[in-house]
Amino acid sequence: MKFGVHNPSWLFGSDPAGIFEAVKTKAQWAENNGFTWFSVMDHLIQIANVGAPDEPFMEGWTILTALAAVTERIRLATLVSSVHYRNPTHLAKIAAGVDQISRGRLTFGIGAGWFETEYRQYGWEFPPRPAVRIGQMEEAVRLIKSLWTEKRTTFHGKHFHAEDAILEPKPVQKPHPPVMIGGGGEQLTLRAVARHADACNVGGTPEQVRHKFDVLRRHCEAEGRNHDEIERTNIISFVLARDEAALAAKRRKLAVPEQFYGFAGTVPQVTDLIGRYREAGVQLLISSAYRNDVETLELLAGDVMPAFAEKAT
Repeated sequence: MKFGVHNPSWLFGSDPAGIFEAVKTKAQWAENNGFTWFSVMDHLIQIANVGAPDEPFMEGWTILTALAAVTERIRLATLVSSVHYRNPTHLAKIAAGVDQISRGRLTFGIGAGWFETEYRQYGWEFPPRPAVRIGQMEEAVRLIKSLWTEKRTTFHGKHFHAEDAILEPKPVQKPHPPVMIGGGGEQLTLRAVARHADACNVGGTPEQVRHKFDVLRRHCEAEGRNHDEIERTNIISFVLARDEAALAAKRRKLAVPEQFYGFAGTVPQVTDLIGRYREAGVQLLISSAYRNDVETLELLAGDVMPAFAEKAT
C-alpha cells in the first residue's frame, strides 16, 4: 500500500501571504517522509465540512504549478477538478504544462462537480441532474485525451467542441498523464471510471469502499476492461494521537465535532483501520490532517506507515 497527503485547507495561520510557503514546506516534507502523492482541492471557496467559507483559499491549478517546480519525486494532483470550472481544452493545456514542469508527475484528477453554492457565486451554470454533469465529464475526458495524444484535434460533442486544435508541448507521460475520476456513484460515476480512468478515488468505511470496488469490477467486466488496470484509492481525514488522553486533549484543542467526517484515533486504532482499507483493496490511501494538524501527519509517517512496510516484506 502507498500513502499520500491531501491538502484540503490553506489556512495554516492568520497570514494569507504565507500560504504558499506553508504548503510548499508540507509537500516537501511529505516527499521526504515516505509519501508518494500530494494533492490539493480544486475549489474557489472552502467547503463546509472542512472550514469557514470565507477563509483564504488558493486556486488549485495555480498552487499545483508552483509545487511542480519545488518538488522532485512526489506525484501531484487536484482531487478533483470540476469539469465545469474551465473549458476542457484550456484545462488540457494547463495540465500538460504542469506535467512538463513536474517532469511527468501529474495525475489528472477530474469529477462531475457538486458544490452548487460555489457555482452560483462564480456565475457557472449548475446542471441539476447528476447524469448531465457526469456525461459532460466523460465527454471532457475524451476531448482532453485527444488533445494530449493527437497532432490536431477536431471534436464535436454534445457539450464541448474543438476545431483542428493544436496542443504543444504534449505532456511528458505517454500516452498521457493518468486520469483519476473522483466519486463513488455506483450507476454512473464508477461506470465512467471503467470506461475512461486509470484511477478511481472513493470515500467511506472499509466496508463501503470494498463494496464500491466490487461495483467497479462489475462495470469493468461489462465494458471489457481489466479491473487491475485501474488504481484503487481512498481518501480519509485523520486526527491522530499517541494515546487516548492525548487524543481527548487534541479533540478539544482542534474543536473536532462529534460527527467528524474522518477518523479520530490513536496510533494502534489508525493502524488497524488502514489495515482494513488495505484488505478492502485500497492501493493508495490519501490522508488529510484535520485543520492541518502537524502531529497527525508526523505520527502517520513515523508510527503507522512503517508498520505496513514491515507487513509488506
